[in-house]
Amino acid sequence: MAKPTRWLSETKEGHSQWYIQRFRKLAADGADLTGEARLVDAMLPRGARVLDAGCGTGRIAAALHERGHTVVGVDVDPALIEAARTDHPGPRYLVGDLSELDLGEAFDAAVLAGNVMVFVAPGTETEVLRRVGAHVVPDGFVVAGFHVNRNLALADFDRYAEEAGLRLEHRFATWDLRAWHDDADFAVSVLRHR
Repeated sequence: MAKPTRWLSETKEGHSQWYIQRFRKLAADGADLTGEARLVDAMLPRGARVLDAGCGTGRIAAALHERGHTVVGVDVDPALIEAARTDHPGPRYLVGDLSELDLGEAFDAAVLAGNVMVFVAPGTETEVLRRVGAHVVPDGFVVAGFHVNRNLALADFDRYAEEAGLRLEHRFATWDLRAWHDDADFAVSVLRHR
């Protein structure tokens, strides 16, 4: 790994276990944890191939798998990948840094949910988008959602996407397609190859 991700360098000891337990409790409580997957599924043909980049505990990968898609989840945190394999079997899960991603396979879409872009290593944002985008077929898409009031300003994200050879096709304020507005604190951006 070239540079440690913010997930590894800017979180406290035990953060991964806290995160795993948080999502297990939310699932046990019946929380809706698949909104991102519903949006991505609606944009895909049946039986598509999806890259869940920064898959965390596997909740989105699993939901897309249950909808009949072939999903590969990648995350830099081995603890999260182990939890994904345990809690959400079906998709293939791999430990890897998105800034060095080279799977040698193509996908119809890639999703970066759960603030993935906020947690990549500083200075690798363009390379992460370039590497993820390189795994998507020419008419496929990349969709990324993150809080715009954290480590990544939306204008910077747009510049990184452009530098990575991607163009903005749609932007929403939520994963359930609420209209984008300048006061929104969250952005869901659908990107396509230029």
